[in-house]
Amino acid sequence: MSAHYLVKLKRHKKQPTTSAYTDVPVKDVSSARRVLRDCISDNANSSRRLQLNASKSELIWLGSRFSLKQLTENDLTLELDSGPIHPVSVVRDLGVTLDCELSMKQHVTKVASSCFYHLRRLKQIRRLVGQEVTAQLVSAFILSRLDYCNAVLAGLLRAILDPLQRVQNAAARLMLNLRLRDHVTPALNPLHWLPVAGRIKFKL
Repeated sequence: MSAHYLVKLKRHKKQPTTSAYTDVPVKDVSSARRVLRDCISDNANSSRRLQLNASKSELIWLGSRFSLKQLTENDLTLELDSGPIHPVSVVRDLGVTLDCELSMKQHVTKVASSCFYHLRRLKQIRRLVGQEVTAQLVSAFILSRLDYCNAVLAGLLRAILDPLQRVQNAAARLMLNLRLRDHVTPALNPLHWLPVAGRIKFKL
């Protein structure tokens, strides 16, 4: 069994965030910590401006539930000269929310929540702006969120993707001014919208 060690290093606000990553068997986590410490130290020593802020850095172990249970508290913490970096269960990287088991459930939940928020706002102005403008707004605020980095969702169970499909169904109802009880699947054809699983496959 292997585990993945991902560290997001945060320096002062004028410097970009840097990520360090390594993949090791669970029984060899000490070597992973040593490699990461050396890597971070080399980067810090190469420039006086690269000052690590340990309190704002994030560390996460990625792996199966079984492999993660084999790790101790000492395994999970990365000790640096600037202070320890304690592990977290969720990190956000380039707009994608990653949990330690890579189930992507929290990412799907956050995307769906954001989309429904914007759909409620668009519903308030639907009659004022007309269908054409509504289509542009749905594309900008809803479809763009459904499609952003959706390749990371490939292979997930349909039950996990269901919240995103409900978002798309709600967007179709808004576009075509359908009632809640109206069947939405036929409405996707005139809109030329692939279902969420199809959009992921098309992206790949």
